[in-house]
Amino acid sequence: SFINGDVHRFTPEISMQIQHGLGADIMFAFDELTTLMNSRGYQEQALERTRLWAIRCLAEHARLTAERTHRPYQQLWGVIQGAQYEDLRRQAARDLGAMDVEGWSFDGFGIGGALEKENLGTIVGWVTEELPEDKPRHLLGISEVDDLFVAIAAGADTFDCVSPSRVARNSAVYTRTGRVNLTGARYRRQFAPIDESCDCYTCTHYTAAYVHHLFRAKEMLSSTLCTIHNERFVVRLVDRIRESLITGDFDALREETTGAYYGSPR
Repeated sequence: SFINGDVHRFTPEISMQIQHGLGADIMFAFDELTTLMNSRGYQEQALERTRLWAIRCLAEHARLTAERTHRPYQQLWGVIQGAQYEDLRRQAARDLGAMDVEGWSFDGFGIGGALEKENLGTIVGWVTEELPEDKPRHLLGISEVDDLFVAIAAGADTFDCVSPSRVARNSAVYTRTGRVNLTGARYRRQFAPIDESCDCYTCTHYTAAYVHHLFRAKEMLSSTLCTIHNERFVVRLVDRIRESLITGDFDALREETTGAYYGSPR
């Protein structure tokens, strides 16, 4: 424990019990997160460990669900690991996609682990080709504008990431024309919203100059307002992407959005 140094043991069963107790709508199976620094041999061992843990998670999830029939159903998603190795990624996807424990299978799948930015689309593509088409694919730890387009094009459906709130705490905000730092001197007298096209609470109630002042004064509200803005930026972006998939304008939106954000299309 970071509070008092006590030692705690976490198992697949305990993980399921905690997530059920929290009332999470979507839970993730216990898995081992590796890094690109780990050897091929270790990646194989970790992948087998994650597979065995997934079986135990499904069994405990089934038990807890049967005990709590009065509560809304909580989904359990498996996590696909395998680092940068195509055969490991594909095998993990096949194993978890076909996994069945007493009639219980995963409701969706997370794609996690070590991902190099330049290989993101390739790795997501390997995994989505192997997973069931009727279940959602969630990409763990992704929120940058270009990464969202790459992942969606490769078959990812949903995402999560701490980055929008993490960078917000350090005065960085997302705008149509790129990421900016509000502690910069040029924002001292910008008596307009952070992004005039944004409909978030921050942009409709405060000026960039005021948020700049909050950071300079070390007010906690500064991080909150920037987090609200960044989260809304991402939600608005994926709303537009979803609409573009329906209308067939995904490639055009990708070129327009990344061109404005990075200075050239990606």
